[in-house]
Amino acid sequence: MPVVTKKYQVTIPKEVRESLGIKAGDEVVFVRKGDSYVLMRLDDLLNEFTEIMEGVDETVEESRRGIARGIERTLRELEGEE
Repeated sequence: MPVVTKKYQVTIPKEVRESLGIKAGDEVVFVRKGDSYVLMRLDDLLNEFTEIMEGVDETVEESRRGIARGIERTLRELEGEE
């Protein structure tokens, strides 16, 4: 079981790193999901955004709503993998 150090650092277990494809030097993000968080590689999240925004010609506000819908969809898909 990972333990938080005094510097608030945690070692990501090997099984989780391999499952998410995390390698040394990768950037990760924590995406809030209700009262929990989902750990994702930053590149994976940016790829999701890129797919969501592909061919989009809209206002910033419309883009924000679309991104929010895309994140919600991704989180629902992640829940289905559990």
